Parts: sequence; structure tokens; C-alpha cells
Amino acid sequence: QVRLVESGGGLVQAGGSLRISCSASGSISSADVVGWFRQAPGKERILVAASARVGTIYADFVKGRFTLSRDNVDNILYLQMNDLKPEDTALYYCSWGDHWGPGIQVTVSS
Repeated sequence: QVRLVESGGGLVQAGGSLRISCSASGSISSADVVGWFRQAPGKERILVAASARVGTIYADFVKGRFTLSRDNVDNILYLQMNDLKPEDTALYYCSWGDHWGPGIQVTVSS
């Protein structure tokens, strides 16, 4: 059983920053592929960033603005989001191995 709890979302003005977190507990491994996805209203869920032992990948639309990091001691996944744009508004989902968090809302006002 794996439990994922996301936090840190909210409302921010364009150009601002937010850091969202995903705390994992249960049957998890440092070898798990982890990442963040997002889903805007009426659109499909898409990859934002993901990390595995071989490295980290970012979607083109967040490169240079977002940074994924992982605390393997406390099992927390972070997504630092800088220079946020209104089009970044979405429900952000943490992914840990085969498991998903419930999602957390990020809203960027223009």
C-alpha cells in the first residue's frame, strides 16, 4: 500500500513561484520512477517532469522554469515552479512508481 499526499498548491500571480510537495509512505523504493503530471480542464493529463536513477526529464514547456527534486530520506518529491504562467494552471498529480496522488490545484492569474 502506498499513500501520496500533495501539498503547496494555490493561487499565484503570473511571474511568481510555488513549490509543491508530494510526501510518500508505504511500500515505496528509492528505485521508483517519480514525477509530476498535470491536467488542465478539458485536456489530457500530461507529463511535467519525471526522475529515475538514470536522470530527470522535463517537458519542453517547463524547461528552465521548473525543477524536480527528491528527498530520499523523508520520501518527499518536490516541484519548484518559477516564472509561472497562466497556462500552467492545472491540477498537478504526483506519480510514484505505479501510484498517483489525489492531485493539487495550481492556479496562475494574469
